[in-house]
Amino acid sequence: MTINFNKYENGLVPAIIQDANTKTVLMLGFMNQEALDITNSTKQVTFFSRSKNRLWTKGEESGNFLQLIDVKVDCDQDTLLISAKPIGPTCHTGADTCWNETNMSNFGFLTELESIITQRKNDASESDSYVASLFKSGINKMAQKVGEEAVEVVIEAKDNNDDLFLNESADLLFHYLILLQAKGFTLRDVESILKARNK
Repeated sequence: MTINFNKYENGLVPAIIQDANTKTVLMLGFMNQEALDITNSTKQVTFFSRSKNRLWTKGEESGNFLQLIDVKVDCDQDTLLISAKPIGPTCHTGADTCWNETNMSNFGFLTELESIITQRKNDASESDSYVASLFKSGINKMAQKVGEEAVEVVIEAKDNNDDLFLNESADLLFHYLILLQAKGFTLRDVESILKARNK
């Protein structure tokens, strides 16, 4: 791995720190060659602190270390992407990230869809929505609906109409997300089980 530490006058390159599991960006620091060497040898992410004018291992005072998983360099060879496992909050304020974001798995639109389902379940003004009506119908009806959609996916899988198969798959996933919430769970709970099984 070649890194151009001479591109900038101070010999430092930006180091973007990303949670290896959630892919959330945690913080931005700066590294020189020595900081990178120490990071690689100790597996604890170490920076060159511009304010302290010295090497600084994240967590050396707080105990909130960043355990190194991987290092990548960008196409211009002047910026690092560090994948790490955070031990505790990353920001000195106590927040998960330096942008005050919660460091949790995000499944893109599916996470947004979970939020929409929660809103329609809890918001009285949404009482006429299909989602709200399913929650009112009770757990048995919701479970039955998931079963019906699963059967439809199986039927369409045996045919050659990809559009129908994908639409039934979307219906199944949508109703499964509703059932998960009815049981008090989210996709993150399912993800944690799958991760545990993958060990």
